[in-house]
Amino acid sequence: MSLTTHEENGLVYFTSPLLDACGGVAHGFSTRKGGVSKPPYNTMNLAPNRGGDRPAVEENYRRFCGAVGIDMHRVVLANQVHQTTVLQVTRERAGMGLWRERDYTADALVTNEQNLPLVVFSADCGIILLYDPAANCTGAVHAGWRGCAAGILEKAVRELERLYGARAERILAAIGPCIGPCCFETDGDVPQAMTESLGADAAPYLENRGAKWYVDLAGLNRQWLLRAGVRPEHIDVSGLCTCCRTDLFWSYRKVGGQRGAQVAMISLR
Repeated sequence: MSLTTHEENGLVYFTSPLLDACGGVAHGFSTRKGGVSKPPYNTMNLAPNRGGDRPAVEENYRRFCGAVGIDMHRVVLANQVHQTTVLQVTRERAGMGLWRERDYTADALVTNEQNLPLVVFSADCGIILLYDPAANCTGAVHAGWRGCAAGILEKAVRELERLYGARAERILAAIGPCIGPCCFETDGDVPQAMTESLGADAAPYLENRGAKWYVDLAGLNRQWLLRAGVRPEHIDVSGLCTCCRTDLFWSYRKVGGQRGAQVAMISLR
């Protein structure tokens, strides 16, 4: 199932029908639209460390968090390094990354504490939200191709199980917008890494066209969720390509380093 589009006062964001239906979490996937940042960060830039005007970024958080029903002063931001660290987030880290310095690096965040919003960033990479309504725990995962190949999503599922008693077959997952197979052109290193980690399960998401390969990152991340035991009917996939839709998203592949970032955010109510 694809994501649901919301628009209010020019702010555009997406939510997962699966997560909306269960009601235990507030969440959203942001876009470029509805903020106050100036070019080249226009307008809803939510990356405090990407340059631009810091008061504008704070205003963007106020608008986005207000729209999705999340406390902006308690957000915990990932500190992404394309590795597989899964950080257990507790209330002592509330505000880190936006209002306080981060004392960690992590590409995935998990918690079972209420009103502790988890945030991961993207400008082509995969961003995935996880929720077990019975165990009442959540996760937010940044899975670019390196993290995907290294199995960060399966690791995040296992940490939800280990720390909070989650069960993979109950977990609901929403895969946000990322670069699609239409635009993710690579040499052989990416397909090789995916095949080494996923074996034959990777093949449907890798297409060889002469000297280049085209990679379905969302499909590969979904495959990791299935391998971890998440049920297929419990996975929403956006289907939107960040590189094609630069009207809605930032794309590193399309514009390089002078850009903002969109986020995926989730918080237990």
